[in-house]
Amino acid sequence: MADIIEMPKLSDTMTEGRVVKWLKKEGDQVKEGDVIAEIETDKATMDMEVFTSGVLLKIVVPEGVSAPCKSPVAFVGLAGEKIDDSLWKGAPAVEAKEEAPKKEAAPEPAKSSAPTPSKAPTVSIATPVTVFGGTVKASPLAKKIAAELNVNLTNLTGSGPGGRIVRADVLKAQQTGGAGSDWGLHPIGPIAKEERIAMSGMRKTIAKRLTESKQQIPHFYVEMEVDMGPAMVLRATLNTKLEKLPKPVKLSFNDFVLKACAEGIRKIPAINCSFEEDAIHQFSSVHLAFGVAIPGGLITPIIRDAQNKSLKAISEEAKELAGKAKASKLKPEEYTNGTFTVSNLGMFGVDRFSAIVNPPQAAILAVGNIVKKPVVDANDNIVVGHRMSLVLSADHRVVDGADGALFLKEVKELLESPALLLV
Repeated sequence: MADIIEMPKLSDTMTEGRVVKWLKKEGDQVKEGDVIAEIETDKATMDMEVFTSGVLLKIVVPEGVSAPCKSPVAFVGLAGEKIDDSLWKGAPAVEAKEEAPKKEAAPEPAKSSAPTPSKAPTVSIATPVTVFGGTVKASPLAKKIAAELNVNLTNLTGSGPGGRIVRADVLKAQQTGGAGSDWGLHPIGPIAKEERIAMSGMRKTIAKRLTESKQQIPHFYVEMEVDMGPAMVLRATLNTKLEKLPKPVKLSFNDFVLKACAEGIRKIPAINCSFEEDAIHQFSSVHLAFGVAIPGGLITPIIRDAQNKSLKAISEEAKELAGKAKASKLKPEEYTNGTFTVSNLGMFGVDRFSAIVNPPQAAILAVGNIVKKPVVDANDNIVVGHRMSLVLSADHRVVDGADGALFLKEVKELLESPALLLV
């Protein structure tokens, strides 16, 4: 008798899955462990494996269609084997969720003799940048970002060595509008095709959970500014050595933040809790989540037992998980049941922001860009400093303001004396 291949439950909150793509077709031989389809869950697009061997006799859920978890999606058996229709035709109905029913076209409004107001020009952000007037001295990354943002490099002043335009210069110009009257954004038409885009399962989950978070969780916010000068020096020194290893390692500033959070929670465990109506759940380990932007949303891979891992181990694991996230290869246990989250938008040039608590966690740390600015040193001299903003968002039902402040103080001290992260 043919084996039923069911829609897998790939996360604790998943109730249905959508078949994005079949990687095998009817009549193909499959063996145990083969990936036969890509399934979109409420959190990510993941591989679906088959746990039996034989011939893929029938696909009952086509691409683009959703089906409840544990309902039949296909059958595997012997070549030529007949399938009893009652095994799947009586299953819960499946529907194509990605396309909303088309509305009937509304009647055209009556034409008016009044003049039509002129529309303000719009800009295109997809047209490659045009560089006028000769060669521009810019890094390859700056040129790539400039092309994506349609920034005219000829109007920018570089802050890199020898006046070279670097990534930060392009992002700054994009944020401020540039220095000249024409900095590369040309009104050439609509920015995108006007359409109604169906929400993916991931986007629906993000919308639902974050709406619930802001409505049900009393957020409070604590902010501190960190002197990242010492961390910059230590990172450069360590990377010089680590890049020469047989398996090269390159530490990021986010790695330092993740390690500092794990150590900060060790000292202030009240941050590592969740609200459970009649109790506060205190976790014994730091399962450290961090945000990774992927097409269509955001996912938070988790570094398990981060309090027991070195800076190098956290760096390696974070990079591996981020790569799997972007390739839609994360397993459910790699992105569920985190206890604390770090959200870093510094790499996008964001100076500071406040994040929304990701329930059932009680806190999330928002990390900004490292900004060069004038600061007053211990001798009351004005010097160039490198400052980074940390904003903790916390659930006031679980975390008190003093706990949030003490946690940030620990993280700040660790980042300002980063050698402590190595012991």
